[in-house]
Amino acid sequence: MTRRDEILKLIVEHFIKTAEPVGSKTLQEVYRLNVSSATIRNEMNALEQDGYLEKMHTSSGRVPSEKGYQYYVANLRSGNVDQAAKNALQTVLSERTKSVEEVIKESCEILSQMTNLASVVVGSNLDDERLVSIQIIPLGENTATALLVTDKGYVENKTFIIDKSMDLNEVVKAVKLLNDRLSGTPISQIVPKMEAMRPALTDYMVGQEVIYQALLGVFAAFATSRMEFYGKEKLFEQPEFANDASKLRELIQFLESPEKLNEALERGQTKNGITVTIGAGNSQSLNDQLAMVSANIDVPGDKGATLSLVGPARMDYEKVVATLKYFAQALDAYFHPEGGEEKWTETNQEEKTSKKKTPTKRKASKK
Repeated sequence: MTRRDEILKLIVEHFIKTAEPVGSKTLQEVYRLNVSSATIRNEMNALEQDGYLEKMHTSSGRVPSEKGYQYYVANLRSGNVDQAAKNALQTVLSERTKSVEEVIKESCEILSQMTNLASVVVGSNLDDERLVSIQIIPLGENTATALLVTDKGYVENKTFIIDKSMDLNEVVKAVKLLNDRLSGTPISQIVPKMEAMRPALTDYMVGQEVIYQALLGVFAAFATSRMEFYGKEKLFEQPEFANDASKLRELIQFLESPEKLNEALERGQTKNGITVTIGAGNSQSLNDQLAMVSANIDVPGDKGATLSLVGPARMDYEKVVATLKYFAQALDAYFHPEGGEEKWTETNQEEKTSKKKTPTKRKASKK
């Protein structure tokens, strides 16, 4: 590791721990570097000019830039997984009677607890998922549940009140009509398609407005329920957001939007199956404060799901990347014991050929 790499590594890791800008005096006193303060300042100036560091105020120390974080993640971290995290996850996976949803929920809660970050699972693109059938199941004299089933095995439901004047045969007829018209439609297109069909359905669904609205609600809920967050409160406690009401509002809006999360994921850099997005926010004030570390997981019924950890840009990447990768590999192996680990083996082999880029020393300008 070059001296410049070492200084950048120390600055990133000190800022991760303290959330305070780092100066040359701090580096020399805390880490006892065997070079002069002047040499450290020169290296820091060069790193700043090359875009790896930023100065927040004229007289302040430096903080890592997005470029600096990316370089650190790609080249300077090592990373080990805490044994406590491994043990906790293996306890969850050892109980084979758990449902898929329970395994995901408990795994994400452990991830958040062990990393002090928010974890999120986002389902695949709804354009890739199609409706198989709609069902109405009576629960009592005046209640029923509307169910939809997709070609990936996902089920959504909503319970509603049935008016006593409604004819059950008419209910069956209405549902059959919708199944005939909507089966095979991408989930993302069902709500607009139902709205477009509404005038033509009026004659067939006399008195069935409550059913129509119930089904519409099921599809609308489905479009927003493919994202589950765990440990949001850990994000809200971070100093970047806790003391700034406007940033906190923007953060909440970001976390509630699957589209924004997917957009951030597409901007990230992927290495060894892990995608790191530094500067994940969609607004200028939030962009340099937020980061995501993500991995694809093959959840039964949804091979395009993404497991992510979301937190401040100064998150402990060394720990976070290693822990998330361990969890993603373990979940893939659990859900697909016949070959869940092969994906990661192939990914590692493919990316071994990538070349390391190091910060180059700036040439002295000629006077």
